[in-house]
Amino acid sequence: MKQSTICIGLVNPKSPENVGSAMRASGNYGVDSVFYTGSRYPRAVALNPDTPKMSRSVSQGVPLTGVDCLLDHVPEGMPVVCVEFALNATPLPEYEHPDSAFYIFGPEDGTISQDLIDRADAVVYVPTKGCMNLSASVNVLLYDRMFKSFQGVEGNELIIENRDRNNNIKFRHSG
Repeated sequence: MKQSTICIGLVNPKSPENVGSAMRASGNYGVDSVFYTGSRYPRAVALNPDTPKMSRSVSQGVPLTGVDCLLDHVPEGMPVVCVEFALNATPLPEYEHPDSAFYIFGPEDGTISQDLIDRADAVVYVPTKGCMNLSASVNVLLYDRMFKSFQGVEGNELIIENRDRNNNIKFRHSG
């Protein structure tokens, strides 16, 4: 079975909370690497060193790397998929994810440049009323990818392996 590779690119993110939440989603959904451009995120982290760590231990194995150009870090042959409200984009429910992909997300207060859109193999959007924030978009896209490729886990195996250690509840069906 071929191993897929999933990379995330964040265009000039500004919020440490959003990047932290995107990192947590990356850990939860098996992303291999996260890259970001711009100076706003590192500047915000430096100004707010007490920002809560949203990524938690689930994302500790996912590298977060600042780069000048996201496209310089796309592995050869890997499709680039931009996630953006762009004319002629494919609605996410209709999109079929490639085995491996480099997903690029725009900033919280802007859009992906036309140059990046023009280099993409696909552009998808989440059909919502208004724009979602960065981390919400990352979560929705990665969940959609997982859902559409779901291999299935029998019984309670996934729940037992991944739930918080303080969570010992179970559903007792009475019907």
